Amino acid sequence: MNRRTRLLPAATALACATALLATSCSSSGSDDDHDSADDSPSTPPAATAPATPGTPGTSPATPGTPGATTAPPTTGTTPGSTAPPPAGARWQPTPGLAWQWQLGGTVDQSVDVPVYDIDGFENDASVVAALHAKGRKVICYINAGSWENFRPDANAFAKALQGSDTGWKGEKWFDIRKLDQLKPLMATRFDMCKSKGFDAIEPDTIEAYNQNSGFPLTPDDQLAYNRMLAGLAHERGLAIGLKNDLDQIPALLPDFDFAVNEECSQFDECDRVSPFIKAGKAVFHVEYKLDTDQFCAKTKSLGFSSMRKQLDLNAWRKPC
Repeated sequence: MNRRTRLLPAATALACATALLATSCSSSGSDDDHDSADDSPSTPPAATAPATPGTPGTSPATPGTPGATTAPPTTGTTPGSTAPPPAGARWQPTPGLAWQWQLGGTVDQSVDVPVYDIDGFENDASVVAALHAKGRKVICYINAGSWENFRPDANAFAKALQGSDTGWKGEKWFDIRKLDQLKPLMATRFDMCKSKGFDAIEPDTIEAYNQNSGFPLTPDDQLAYNRMLAGLAHERGLAIGLKNDLDQIPALLPDFDFAVNEECSQFDECDRVSPFIKAGKAVFHVEYKLDTDQFCAKTKSLGFSSMRKQLDLNAWRKPC
């Protein structure tokens, strides 16, 4: 399963991608040599079966958890639907919410945080329901900007939509100018997230315009595509996060409900993400190479929800 670091200029990205194949482009500190979720000996083992409501030992959400809203509508939404849900129906994550981001391996449901971000394809509705039973909100990770040959719907994407390699095995950039072709395909993916009970979507690789995509993409192409994604999510009563794409935060802030950021501290860019906090929207942030004593003071002062993760985004985490 492929994971992404912060999108880099083409030359640096290529070098990093090459290194990733051999070394993971991550720091090799001793605290990375195990896979337990929290960097603490008291972390319980991963859950082996979905929990059910009322199961002893499960912990409900903290009373007054920020960002909680009424549940999204339960009626289905067909691809391409334009009817928005009632105002306030979707989750609105607010600054300060602790989170867990696990895209690799069986989800460790023991991490005591109010927000989980997990792979939408690799986890079924029972996992989402089990996390909901513990009072968690659950974000659906979906690659919205590049084709992946290992996904079950890979054959639905025409060859003409696939551009240059992203630097990750089996992945190619989408031609995001083809909104008429990509919109129904993304709608189907977002319908999957909704049908499994997810509360929000994290769309990945959504800044192709500044990469070597194989297409002559412009910033306006990216704005149109990202706003299309936000519209699809909101039509389904789902929140959606802006993944990286720092240059377009001022333009896209009204369209997105939270931000997901990788390595803004390493590259001294966290102030550029802070407009989300000022707007009362959460920033879910990770660093891969820096240890927590190198970034937590800064990002906590900004109001970010920060932690250190390993690049493969397994269960291990070292929160601020």
